[in-house]
Amino acid sequence: MSLITTGIIMGLLGTVAMDVWAMLLNRFFGQPLPNWGNVGRWAGHLPSGTVFHDDIARVDPIGGEIGLGWAVHYGVGVLYGVAFVLIAGPAWLANPSFVPLWLFSLATIAAGWFLLQPGMGLGWAASKTPQPWKVRVMGLLAHTVFALGMWIGALV
Repeated sequence: MSLITTGIIMGLLGTVAMDVWAMLLNRFFGQPLPNWGNVGRWAGHLPSGTVFHDDIARVDPIGGEIGLGWAVHYGVGVLYGVAFVLIAGPAWLANPSFVPLWLFSLATIAAGWFLLQPGMGLGWAASKTPQPWKVRVMGLLAHTVFALGMWIGALV
């Protein structure tokens, strides 16, 4: 199997694991599910050159924003999976260890904290949310679950 194919599988499994985690948190702890429609709305306005919004909920909706948000979510997961295997290489795949993958997945949260969240009007690292540290910790946990899913993909 090629590095790219392996990376795609790892990214898909990591993203699925993250979504299952979100569903479990919702079911057992009442944690709201991610709103991928807002991500789709944000992404849908990127071609017009607008990256940062004051409040994504007040931005004009776009057709298919929920589907676009899900596509962005899975596309980014696949991109991260491919990027990791290209960086780590075949030697890592021959004996995949969790820690490098976990550190990589924690580093990827920077895109959410410094691009996506401020882009949607939530501030740098969710600083404009009612509980920024809760959002940050939940993001770190979600990215840890993402790493676990990718690691399972590498082991398989």
